[in-house]
Amino acid sequence: MITQEELTRMLTELEADRIEKTISKTDSDKFGEAICSFSNDMPGNLLPGYLLVGVTDNGTLNGTNVDEQLIQTLLSYRTDGRIVPPPAMTVAKFTFPGGDVAVVEVQPSLVPPVRYKGKVCIRIGPRKGIANEAEERILSSKRSTFARTFDTQPCYGATLEDLSTDIFKNTYLPTAIDEATLISNGRDPIEQLASLKFYDLKEDCPTNAGILLFGKNPRFYMPGAYVQYVRFSGEDEISDFEYEHRFEGDLTTQLKIMNEFIKSQIVRRVQHKLGEDYEITYPQSAIQELLYNAVIHRDYQSNAPIKFYEFSNRIEIINPGGLFGDARPENFPNKNDYRNPTLAEAAKNLGFINSFNVGVKRAQAALSKNGNPDPIFIIDQLTSFGVIIFKKIG
Repeated sequence: MITQEELTRMLTELEADRIEKTISKTDSDKFGEAICSFSNDMPGNLLPGYLLVGVTDNGTLNGTNVDEQLIQTLLSYRTDGRIVPPPAMTVAKFTFPGGDVAVVEVQPSLVPPVRYKGKVCIRIGPRKGIANEAEERILSSKRSTFARTFDTQPCYGATLEDLSTDIFKNTYLPTAIDEATLISNGRDPIEQLASLKFYDLKEDCPTNAGILLFGKNPRFYMPGAYVQYVRFSGEDEISDFEYEHRFEGDLTTQLKIMNEFIKSQIVRRVQHKLGEDYEITYPQSAIQELLYNAVIHRDYQSNAPIKFYEFSNRIEIINPGGLFGDARPENFPNKNDYRNPTLAEAAKNLGFINSFNVGVKRAQAALSKNGNPDPIFIIDQLTSFGVIIFKKIG
């Protein structure tokens, strides 16, 4: 974050592609569009952009009081899903004789285009607006150069024929693009896929995320891309198993099937005595959050599947790939990082997760409310991550 001395110099500068000033504390769209624009870094500055709240266009302060509510409002853009993929940003308060200033420092995204409510917001100098087709193509090409995550990398050997474009057009596209843009969209499928990080224009092939989400046979390219469910009759893996199922295929379809499976097969109502209220053995939302967390965060370069095992007294979910990036045993679950940010973005657009970085905490809260014991997280392994969810005992 900048220092107060640096901010003082910045106040006198004209608005440009790295500075946005406003005196409004409530213009949520202005905040979101500015953060999105800085994330896209259309001019290619490779430097952070700054949203300054409490500052007029000419750089004077208007006596704004920056309270905790405003800070939390600005911070919410990191996690609430209005901006995808989630922006890398920090928020700080600075106090001057003429009033407070809330500063939002936004880092350029490594995986553009970034969207706010389905729109690609950009700024070049003082010009602000929505990216046109040519500008989106530029942003997509920048991603090919700077991509660092597995899901945004090209899936070499794959072609457009390996994707179900019908699933992309009819199921996914309406969830990811705002209605006005969708109505006026005359782009070909490859350009649409590339804009949403599912196709690599430079290598002329789908990305790994494209294959995982819309692939006709994802396991041809990633053999471990499935979830193995087994229901055991006892408390260990040597006991007989009652049912086995593989969730395999495109994740756009399979995430929905997993959701229905959890509702129909995992969440069971138990009535101990006639006339008593039913109890639920596992809260649906907790199992969903933790299973989706495994799907989003797993290491798809591993040939091992996600293990979704149900025993008589617990459920275990084990996925290849330990804690990633800034997430470590000492700061879990307060600190999160994304091994597959495009998959996380897609899961949010499709409605399978409600917000970013809070899935584990939401699951813990749901289990506690239902009366289940606290889950145990296996977070000290380099090559796997696991969670044990204990059955509610009446």
